[in-house]
Amino acid sequence: VSDAIHPDQIRLGDVTKWREWGIDWSSIDILFAGFPCQAWSVAGKQLGDKDDRGMLFWVMLDIIMHVRKHNPKVNFIIENVKMKKDFEEYITHHTQQALGEVHKILINSALVSAQNRNRYYWTSFPVGQPEDRGILVEDIIEASVDNKYTLSQKLLDGFKRKRERRAGMKSGFDKLNVTDLQGKTTCLTARYFKMSMSDPYIPKNDGLRKLTPRECFRLQTVPEHYIDKILTCGVSNTQLYKIAGNGWTDEVIAHIVRELV
Repeated sequence: VSDAIHPDQIRLGDVTKWREWGIDWSSIDILFAGFPCQAWSVAGKQLGDKDDRGMLFWVMLDIIMHVRKHNPKVNFIIENVKMKKDFEEYITHHTQQALGEVHKILINSALVSAQNRNRYYWTSFPVGQPEDRGILVEDIIEASVDNKYTLSQKLLDGFKRKRERRAGMKSGFDKLNVTDLQGKTTCLTARYFKMSMSDPYIPKNDGLRKLTPRECFRLQTVPEHYIDKILTCGVSNTQLYKIAGNGWTDEVIAHIVRELV
């Protein structure tokens, strides 16, 4: 997918082997960094850097510190999920210890998209909140959607039974996460392709349907001409849902970069 969007990019390989990259570190003027959220998110096991994936936080700091030795003026943007306060303070503290002045902000993508998605950003420069653009779900849904995205009665019945088992209710079908077209969706995740009760669903006539891959990338504010390339590059829908759920919201990053400029 990234090749389809940026065919001229240079891949440097395994991030843990960054010392072998052999690049001109002084030529780097900005770093965008994200470390795996699974170790820090309230939705995960919350092991922090005791999780192998969580250890990549330290790898990231090592790289930024190394670049700073060659270019003291390098800027950085670091992203991760909204997490418990202890983890947020831990990350902020050690980032400040390693890099000096650090600015932290929590931004909800709902301000620039039709999706509620709270993320922390740690930056080398001050950042304010983006303006609310008032984008709603009805602004991003496709006019015509294939019936394959409609939730089958078998799946709906399974959701109903699961809800009843969990809550001891006679009827729990109405507790499915049905999205208000004049509101915002809940946060996309990389597991959307598995379809759980908490995932966002769209009303369709007398039934429900899942979001299409195009709609998911629209929630992430990916430009339409990029979405066209993404959907025709030969990647399965399962992988597209994972990519959209794991991704950054483009317009939030654009806002942050504009603050730097």
